[in-house]
Amino acid sequence: MDKTLRCVRWGYEVNASSDVCINAIDSYFHQVLSYGRNWKVILEAPFYDKECVLGNVLAAHYLSLSDHSKANTYVEAARSNLEHSTPYEKAVFEAVSYLITEDRDDDLALEMHIELLERFPKDLASLKRAQVLCFYMAQPAPFLSLVQQVLPVNQEESYIHGMLAFPLLELGRMEEAAAASRKGYEINKEDAWAHHCLCHVLQHECQFKEAVEFMEELAESWHFCSSFMYTHNWWHVALCYLEGGSPMRKVEEIYDNHIWKELEKDDAVPTEVYLNAIGLLLRLDVRDALKGSFEDRLKLLAARLTDQENWYISWHLDILIVWALAKVGETSRAHELLEGLKLRLLKMNKKKQQVMQKGIQLGEAVSEYAKGNYKQALELLGSDFNAFGYKIIGASDEQIDVFNEMWCQLLLKTGQFSTAKEVIRERIKVRDGVPFTWRLLEKSYDMEGHAEAEGAGDRAKKLESCYF
Repeated sequence: MDKTLRCVRWGYEVNASSDVCINAIDSYFHQVLSYGRNWKVILEAPFYDKECVLGNVLAAHYLSLSDHSKANTYVEAARSNLEHSTPYEKAVFEAVSYLITEDRDDDLALEMHIELLERFPKDLASLKRAQVLCFYMAQPAPFLSLVQQVLPVNQEESYIHGMLAFPLLELGRMEEAAAASRKGYEINKEDAWAHHCLCHVLQHECQFKEAVEFMEELAESWHFCSSFMYTHNWWHVALCYLEGGSPMRKVEEIYDNHIWKELEKDDAVPTEVYLNAIGLLLRLDVRDALKGSFEDRLKLLAARLTDQENWYISWHLDILIVWALAKVGETSRAHELLEGLKLRLLKMNKKKQQVMQKGIQLGEAVSEYAKGNYKQALELLGSDFNAFGYKIIGASDEQIDVFNEMWCQLLLKTGQFSTAKEVIRERIKVRDGVPFTWRLLEKSYDMEGHAEAEGAGDRAKKLESCYF
């Protein structure tokens, strides 16, 4: 079939020989923006048009983590047809083909996406790629600038306002983040990322009841989401119940029915489920609540995590797996994973090595913490630890904060009560409505024999009964 200029959903021209190819590309764009379950639809594009540059390079991006060799085949197919491609296709090819190179420079990859979006500002799929890139760089500020750059021509588009909300909340601009989330929700009631961002804000402001009511009302629309998005939104709901002092059965119900149960689906992506499952169980552990049936759940989960197929997908997941394995006594496997991470670090360029060394440090500390070696864990983290400086493992403020909670517990468990007290007080200044933080303060006072322990305990007790 002869090549014809056809337009993708943004209105940009693509040289393609079939409408089916373009339809597959547009379907893929929707899956990416909506965190859908059918990203593999992009493989239909090069199937129906082997010479389509855009279809081939997007297929390469989709396969880049799971099948690097196949991804390279698609890149070469795209490259061999570049002379017949449109300016839009060439720009996407340059940005994406560089993004999936093994030893890329993240700053350069971001710059290429910025340049792409200067020329083609309606390409929200490229904006989403930039969002993910900035997330793993722990750089919300440049992504915020990028969203604001393309916002004027996308004001009424689905998904743009959720993308705007996330860097705002990561930069602590909660009021603006809430407004952006609500705007996204008004445009598209099923924008799961906008739901997620508003939950972040409500959770940060200790509006736990409002957060769970908002999320549970919308939860039916998440069934079409990827394993990550579905279980991650439920992870947030569970965390709101946990932080708000709800009976533990609510957390248990969510874990069983909305996180673990996701694994029963034929199209589930297990590692995306494990990320949220382990993240929730670690929260329970730092609260000394990983007992009984929850401990059994961790053992069941850890049995799957010994499989190396689940390793080296993301640093965040790897560090959580290290904790889970060490916690159930699989210390040799935890050590093996850590050693593998060190080898991967050595293969990075010097610039990336310096950044990711923190990931190794955190992994080693988490392993010692899980084994009950609290003094060693604290020595690894240091006396001025702040988990927000470790977001380069690929974690949001909410996800990474569990390691700050862990550090507080380490200070208490190693007898550094005075330091713990000051750290906990600072946490309360930021969020004064979390019962667990007041319990930690009560414990620090009590261990020093201070009368203020009673007041902190009373505050915790009051908060524990006021949300649910």
